[in-house]
Amino acid sequence: MSEGTMQRRIQRAEERDQQQRAGRSGRRARLLACAAAVPAMLIAAGCSSGSDSDSSDDAGQASPSVSASPSPTVRAAAYATLPEACDVLSEKTLDELVPEAKSGKEGDSDDIASRANCSWDSLDNNGVKGSQFRWLNVSLFRFESDVARGAGDELAQDFYTEQVADAQAVEGAKSVETEPLTGTGDVATAVRYDLKKKEGTFKQQSVVARAENVVVIVDYNGAGLAGDRTPDAGDLMKLAKKAAKEAVDEVEDANEADKGPSAKSSPKSPSKSATSGSSSSKSSSDSSSSSSSSNKRRS
Repeated sequence: MSEGTMQRRIQRAEERDQQQRAGRSGRRARLLACAAAVPAMLIAAGCSSGSDSDSSDDAGQASPSVSASPSPTVRAAAYATLPEACDVLSEKTLDELVPEAKSGKEGDSDDIASRANCSWDSLDNNGVKGSQFRWLNVSLFRFESDVARGAGDELAQDFYTEQVADAQAVEGAKSVETEPLTGTGDVATAVRYDLKKKEGTFKQQSVVARAENVVVIVDYNGAGLAGDRTPDAGDLMKLAKKAAKEAVDEVEDANEADKGPSAKSSPKSPSKSATSGSSSSKSSSDSSSSSSSSNKRRS
């Protein structure tokens, strides 16, 4: 998966946001036009009376009432926030996928509440035997409900379908395999393929998952460089699936936390993230420590 592909993902999400804002502006303009028309109609009606007798005749008649049309509605999006992209995976999981990575690199985004991503790379140098390269990227996309465009989960489903199709149609991909997944969000698909580059053969694994109105994409690849062995695609896929499930769980936990202190927590060991602040999640008393240990999901 290249940076160009990631940019196209972000561009598609931005285009959806622009369409949403345009729809809202159009609705506001129509409402203002209707509001301006009502006083004009009233003025015209007042000036059209020909005499006092006509007015007295009309006085006994009830004025026609104009009933306002009910405003269209759409169900609210289930998830209102995204977790920090560089913190969605635990230290243990990152050690398995990118063992030599120092920290995550957070991607640029003008709206981190709707789009975020983080990447890691790892090079395990084995001297004259070559080296093992790993690259991992986690992308998060959240869709808000909109009257003109539809519910957030429906918009997310459309985007999910597009991303699965893109993963299956990467230029130069060989031996493409696709499989549906269960237990990761509402729907998920894993795609694997080989991609030959001048450095060697890269084993690419992509997992695309949708949880309510959020789409999570995990891109993971590995290669044996300078004569080292090519990694097993099955082993890499197992790790990619694990990362995808963990990221989806973190999205769910982040939104449960927003609902108040009674929501479940998800303590885990600090990740190799580009951001700090994990110490703030520690318990400050024995009673809160006891509560968090009962809700602990994973290390």
